[in-house]
Amino acid sequence: MPVPVPQQRAVPAVETTHVADLTLLVIEDDPAGTFTVPELPAAAGTRVRIRTARNLTEAGRLLTDDVDCILLDLALPPGSETRATGQGEETDGLATLKHVLRIAPRHAVLALTAEDDAELAAGAVRVGAQDYLFRGELDGRLLTRAIRYAVERKRADVAQHQLTESKLRAQENARLERGLLPTPLLQGSDLRFAARYRPGRSRALLGGDFYDTVRTPDGTVHAMIGDVCGHGPDEAALGVELRIAWRALTLAGLCGDELLSTLQQVLEHERESEEIFATLCTVDITPDGRRAGLCLAGHPAPLIARHGRTAQLLPYENGGPALGLLPRARWPRRQVELGGSWSLMLYTDGLIEGRVGANETQRLGQDGMVAMINRQLAEGLTGEALLEAAVAEVRELNGGELTDDVAVLLLDRDGSGNRGRSRSTSLPRPHPGSVPSPVSAQRPPL
Repeated sequence: MPVPVPQQRAVPAVETTHVADLTLLVIEDDPAGTFTVPELPAAAGTRVRIRTARNLTEAGRLLTDDVDCILLDLALPPGSETRATGQGEETDGLATLKHVLRIAPRHAVLALTAEDDAELAAGAVRVGAQDYLFRGELDGRLLTRAIRYAVERKRADVAQHQLTESKLRAQENARLERGLLPTPLLQGSDLRFAARYRPGRSRALLGGDFYDTVRTPDGTVHAMIGDVCGHGPDEAALGVELRIAWRALTLAGLCGDELLSTLQQVLEHERESEEIFATLCTVDITPDGRRAGLCLAGHPAPLIARHGRTAQLLPYENGGPALGLLPRARWPRRQVELGGSWSLMLYTDGLIEGRVGANETQRLGQDGMVAMINRQLAEGLTGEALLEAAVAEVRELNGGELTDDVAVLLLDRDGSGNRGRSRSTSLPRPHPGSVPSPVSAQRPPL
């Protein structure tokens, strides 16, 4: 019957055993009794304990987690164990070796053969053994060195394999995350679009923040930005689900309170715990671009800059709670006059919750963000350059990387009737001398 495969530890033994205390499992069957394991010298503090198995069944019982290396005699005849795996027809000794490698994938293996079997020895290394030894040249010092070399080589092989797998997973995750970022659907609109996204997780492309923009057949442009509490991969996945659900519901004709109520149902079904919630800001802009409906679900209000005026926050009173907090919540939709030429910036709280100094406790806040944007506008920054500068300055004020995700979205209308053909936008520059100081600025009236 097949030899039972022993349980492998999550962390292989060869990675944790100290070189001064090694265990060698010898698998050999010599009826003449001419083969003996040479006495191992205690060189450089190395201590090698030896176990001996006469067949693969016995080896399976002795192959425990503390075994560091296996010395396999390739003259061991293939038995029922190898025949059970379909390799019993091989008589060159490699069938037994393959079986050992299969039941001990994380252990170093040395192949033992006769001096005139050099081709077999080389084949053993090709199959997966770390090294080979000739029976007639075997002595204690050589065996000790071979054991230590095999253990170290196996450790390096395992580490390289894990590194390769990690790189492949990272590349696959990066491709997946890039594919999950939204592509705005604004064909036929005279609005222009730009966005910046910076996840808080190290080496991640996607976080719990999400945004999207679509134009429905009636000419209305819908924009959304949201934030799932937390910063891990589960929150990122939930953010993607909510974004896709928002796009589908919007294209299906839902808007305002009806849309947010349905999104809350999606969140309640998909979240892992009842403590998970999401903030959301939705804007629906009329086909003529002069008015918009605004819904806030626990989210900071957008920033608007109209032609000839400084940037300021849209009204944020009477908003509803974050999604997932109250089972029968309502989200009132407020009508906002935009005007002919304007730029609208939607953002997540990662942009305003950074500190204003490495050793400071004060947050930038919405007032500080408004002041920063107005100052950057006065310096001539527009569109994607403005967003890049804003995120960079927030990070600099914080004294290092931000711990929260940051998403910023810009929609722009110049009022000339020209169709926007670029993702780049420009915000109207405020009049000179009207820029307040960065952090202490008061929110101007709408």
